[in-house]
Order: sequence, then structure tokens, then C-alpha cells
Amino acid sequence: MAEYKLLLPSMGEGVMEATIITWLFNEGDNVKEDDSVVEIATDKVDSDVPTPVSGKIVKILKQKDEVAKVGEAIAILEIEGEGGNTASEEVTTEAPAATPDTETLKTIEAPLQATHSNVEFSGDLYLSPLVKSIAQQENISESELKTIKGSGLEGRITKEDILGYVSNRGNQPAQQAAPVQTATPAAPQAVASAPVSTVPVAAGDEIIPMDRMRKIIAENMVKAKQIAPHVTSFIETDVTNVVKWRNKHKDIFEKREGEKLTFMPIFVKAVVKAIQDFPMINVSVNGDNIIKKKNINIGMATALPDGNLIVPVIKNADQLSLSGLAKAINDLAYRARNKKLRPEDTQGATYTISNVGSFGNLMGTPIIPQPQVAILAIGAIVKKPAVLETKDGDVIAIRQLMFMSHSYDHRVVDGSLGGMMLKHVHDYLQNWDLNTEI
Repeated sequence: MAEYKLLLPSMGEGVMEATIITWLFNEGDNVKEDDSVVEIATDKVDSDVPTPVSGKIVKILKQKDEVAKVGEAIAILEIEGEGGNTASEEVTTEAPAATPDTETLKTIEAPLQATHSNVEFSGDLYLSPLVKSIAQQENISESELKTIKGSGLEGRITKEDILGYVSNRGNQPAQQAAPVQTATPAAPQAVASAPVSTVPVAAGDEIIPMDRMRKIIAENMVKAKQIAPHVTSFIETDVTNVVKWRNKHKDIFEKREGEKLTFMPIFVKAVVKAIQDFPMINVSVNGDNIIKKKNINIGMATALPDGNLIVPVIKNADQLSLSGLAKAINDLAYRARNKKLRPEDTQGATYTISNVGSFGNLMGTPIIPQPQVAILAIGAIVKKPAVLETKDGDVIAIRQLMFMSHSYDHRVVDGSLGGMMLKHVHDYLQNWDLNTEI
């Protein structure tokens, strides 16, 4: 018999640690290869960790609510054969850009409960929990962090970046970061540090603590409203052709592809075309700079069975056909609702769609997820009498109508751009070609 150390696997660029939610097996239980043994949570998604070997769990090293780093052992299994994985195998898949000396590493990678400095960060600079912890331990200010060139997704600072900076910190002259003018509030850290008003609790009231995901959603929504001045435009669209086309093709498509054909691929296709018409809606704001995105990655707001919300991302949506969009959307929605998303599945969105109509709502005023600058809410499709213009004059007919609401960041998107983009989505849907192929 031999021991095998079950390691926390790599979970994508910029994700360096995860919190243990619950163990699905106990010490002494036998597990089979590919069994999911523990549920974990990052700041993006919840997911399961499978075991790559069969054996018996003899020791659980990380308990519920404890934080584990990528590559760290979280349990020990007893397996058949001689020799399990060794300590030398307990490394992440990415080699560090710079190698600090041993003493520096020991200091930096001390347990999270080590005493931190009082360094605070405004929130306009994305930091993973591990990077933030290292910055606090090393007393690295936000102005210093802004001088570090991040190698992660969208220029984010990774563990290797900050370790390399710390190892060379003493050999470099002090740098004074140039002030960055941003449109964020003067004190966005108030989201976390402001005193909470006391709410009276009456007899019979139930107090329900927020779960981890709800806390993250709450914090992100408050920050989004603080950072971006929201404006919302509305339009009503006749989607009768869209409904007719889907009704004609949905059974054929499901029989051919084994996939359901929803309205969402059609909405995404129309949004992608409108973004191509108005590429300045596909941007982010960085201080006084506007970052125009090359890729069109569409976020898809998805309600979870527990009442929470997650936004998986359709990458390079402009390169997918209607059939490809349908498959991608169904796959992401299924994995979101079954806790099978990977961290990278929720990263990199450049524009988001929220289908509030799936709950029977006519319209809504969606909040823009940072760092995007716009989001579209799609309402329920409802049969209504409408005035149609014909060659013989106006007539009243029963049509399939739907409201859309477009929220945009007024720092960089004015009413003309936000309104015209919405009008183009409207036009693409209202004039949907009944001969479109799938």
C-alpha cells in the first residue's frame, strides 16, 4: 500500500486558491477514480474536485471553510501499489517568472492568519485573495501595485508577478507611481468597511446569514453602481418572425443535434451584429483610458437553483454559427446549474445579456457588471394587438412583442451610442429572415 496526496488542481489563470465548501466523503471512505470528493469555491465559481486515483481517504488535511492554495495537498489517500506522488510533485502547472530566495518565499507564503498590515485597496485594481494577502504582508501600497506589469488575464497581477516584484524590491530605487485619474468614488472601500446600520428585529423575524456567493454578488453590485453612472434606454420589438422561425426549426434541430433550440442564440446573434456595428460598446475603462476589446465575449446571466446568480461567458461569440451558439449556451447553462463550471468559464466577458423574460418580467434595469460598460435585459415575449402599416393602410393585428432595456456606463457611452446600439439589436430581431439556416 502507498500514500497518495490529493492536490488542489489548477483552476485557470489568476486563480491561486479556493475555499473548501464541503467534503463529499469522510476519512475511512473508499473512493473510485474520477469520483468527486470535495466541493470548493473560488471568487468566481463553485466546483467539484475529482480524485485521479482509487483508494481510501485516510486523512483530510483541509477542513470546511479553510483556504487551500493551488498545488497544496488537501487529503491523503491510501492506494494500491508502491510509491505515491511525492512532495516534489506538489507544484502548480505554471513556473514562477522569478525565483525569490527561500527565506523570502517562507515569509510571503506564511499562513493567511499571519498578522497583516493596515494596507487597504480601493477596488479598482483587481487582486486575487492570495495576491492581496501577499501585498498586505509585504506592506505594498496600491500605488506600488500599479507599477507592476501583470502577466495574468487582462493584465492582472499573478502570484508569480508579485513574488518577483518582492524579490527585487530591495534592489530597485523607490518608484513613485504616476497618479491615475479614475471616475471611481472617493472611497470605494466603504463597501467593505462602512458601518452597517442597525435594523430592528421583531419577534418572529428570521435571520438568514448570506452565503459566500451572495456576499460576493452583493459586493460586486454595490461596486458596479458606485463606479459607473448608469443610464437605461428601452425599446419594444416585434419578434413575430423570430417566434415563427424558432417554432419551425426547434423540433428538427433537437432531433438532429440532440440540443434544445431556445431564443437565446438568436438574441446573442443580434447583439453580436450590433456590437460589430458599434464596437465602442465593446470596451472597458481604465482610468482615463478606454480599452477597445478585440474579442466579443458575451456574458449570459444565469439563475442558479439556490437563488444565486452567475454569468458564464460565450467566448468569441462572433465566430460561432447559430448552431454553435445554441450548443455553447446549452452547455454553459447546464454546467452552471450543476456546479460544473471552470473558473475560466466566467472570465473575460465584454458584454452581458440578462433574460429577465424567463421569469415572466416585461422589462428591467440591469446593473452593468464591471469592467464592462453595457448590459442588455430581454423581457418576456407577449402576444399583443399592434398597428401594422400595409400597402392598403394601417391594420391592427396580433403580434409577438418584447421589451428590451439597455443599461450603459455614461462615462464613455452617451445616449446616442447606447440608444443606436439598442435600435440595431431591435432591427435585427424585428427583421429576422424566416429563411435563416441553422
